[in-house]
Amino acid sequence: MNRRGAGGVQILPDHVANQIAAGEVVERPASVVKELAENAVDAGARRVEVALRNGGKTEIRVSDDGSGMNREDAVLALDRHATSKIRSVDDLRSVRSFGFRGEALPSIAAVSRFELHTALSPEEGVRARVDFGRIRSVDDVPRRRGTTVTVRALFHDLPARAKFLRSAAAETRAAGEALVLLALANPAVGFRLESNRRVSMDLAPARDWLGRVGQLWGDLAPTLIPVEDAGGPVRVRGFIQRPDAARARGGRRYTFVNGRPFRDAALLRLVDDAFRTTVMEGVRPSLFLRIETPPAAVDVNVHPAKAEVRFRDRESVEAAVRAAVRAALARLDSTKPLGIPGDAPDAGRGLRTPSGGGVAKPRGEPPAEMPQFALFVSGRDDAGGPGEPGADAGASGQGAETEAPFAGPELWQLHDRYILAATREGLLIVDQHSAHERVLYEEIMARFEAGGGTSQALLFPVTLQFSPPEAEALEDLAGLLARQGFELEPFGERTWILTAAPQPHARFDAEGCLREMVRELAEGSPLVNAARSQHERVAMSMACKGAIKAGEQISPEEARELFDRLFATPLPGHDVHGRPTIVRLSVEELDRRFGRG
Repeated sequence: MNRRGAGGVQILPDHVANQIAAGEVVERPASVVKELAENAVDAGARRVEVALRNGGKTEIRVSDDGSGMNREDAVLALDRHATSKIRSVDDLRSVRSFGFRGEALPSIAAVSRFELHTALSPEEGVRARVDFGRIRSVDDVPRRRGTTVTVRALFHDLPARAKFLRSAAAETRAAGEALVLLALANPAVGFRLESNRRVSMDLAPARDWLGRVGQLWGDLAPTLIPVEDAGGPVRVRGFIQRPDAARARGGRRYTFVNGRPFRDAALLRLVDDAFRTTVMEGVRPSLFLRIETPPAAVDVNVHPAKAEVRFRDRESVEAAVRAAVRAALARLDSTKPLGIPGDAPDAGRGLRTPSGGGVAKPRGEPPAEMPQFALFVSGRDDAGGPGEPGADAGASGQGAETEAPFAGPELWQLHDRYILAATREGLLIVDQHSAHERVLYEEIMARFEAGGGTSQALLFPVTLQFSPPEAEALEDLAGLLARQGFELEPFGERTWILTAAPQPHARFDAEGCLREMVRELAEGSPLVNAARSQHERVAMSMACKGAIKAGEQISPEEARELFDRLFATPLPGHDVHGRPTIVRLSVEELDRRFGRG
């Protein structure tokens, strides 16, 4: 009997209280699928099968081959505040499982016709039926080890909730996305989704995380590169998409913390920031990132559905994510490959030492200040002759001939626009203009941070006249240009005299560069419009206009200097427009083209 106070306050019946509590956990059929599938994974299931009718509004069935429950636990799991995962308040601070086995069941059972059929072994099967929060029966019914939960007539007793459900197709898509998240978090578990008796997903257990991505999106996996940080209290691992393969739409972006999927728009914006100047504005590369922290360092209970988390040291997490993404983008395997992609990438793709078979061994080792050259085949030795391929040494490395000092990779210029360099795995093709853009951009930004650069006085000052918009832009940017070495003096209306200019390279055309920069900065362009500050606008424009051009012949010494400066930058594989500076051609691709594969 309900207890009523003098002011009309009363204690609600359990089934009514459960229906109210269900509003925090059960928003739609996808919520039911998520909670029940997570329980199945926590129970050690190797396979989880989900079947929907009418988008889950008519029926949801989730079956697993996990540990199951005995009769006592099955009945207790239908009671509020029953759980197999929490023993004290301290346990809430270090949750390692997806859910608390049993916590979701009374909420789901309160808003549906609910059936739980479970068994620890075939001799201990039990089936419990609940109608909208009221237990109808508990019977001993044999079944194989595992659990099947059937949910029918969701929200039938709550028409106000039912009317907010979307179409069957939309609810099916939401349930599928919930299962995709769980499948990504648990590649060793098989998942199957059936809608109105049609199979829409059937995933066998995968060997690793990338294998699971390949099962879900086969064309995406070959465009991913590994992310692997150097360790520490916060670890970041996973995969990001190569910049050249990223598109403005369709990027798949998933983040996990300690195996649990979560949403964090600010963290995704931070990743986008790490991609800056490697992709065009508006492009959203796909990413799959696992963040691993001590369990007590993250609070997963800030959202009723655990879709969001709170990090106790967010700055450390953000720093680790950004550093890991930037490190991946700095590697050569982030550059565009030529030919048909082969197997999906792994943690060493693009960085492996060849085991033999026609690839020259580098002469000597690169000096410590040039670690990036470890991937290249050495060029000419001190005597001026080409580096000889070294004979393969034994496993112990003994018996090899004395190696000559590392001479750096040998370079060739092709059609006055590309620089070629042999690597241990094939060939790099460098776009000389794009490469020089990246070099100049980084050097210009470094000069801004250092307070300014040097200039060289012109033998004959140059008088420059600008249009009204250009003169206005120049007036605004004169201070920043001066910090880069452009010394300008006003001389009448819309006329300036250039008395000194920077000299970033021997071929630099100060007058032409300045004219083109001022025009672009006044009129705008996709490049400078994407900049986040006036410093970036000037740096991007000056790098683009001041770089050596395609079709411009350069000497071997200039090619060597450009190559060295490029690989000293943080992101050598990408120019400031978001285009590749480097294209890779592997020996495997050449062998395939010549019919050797």
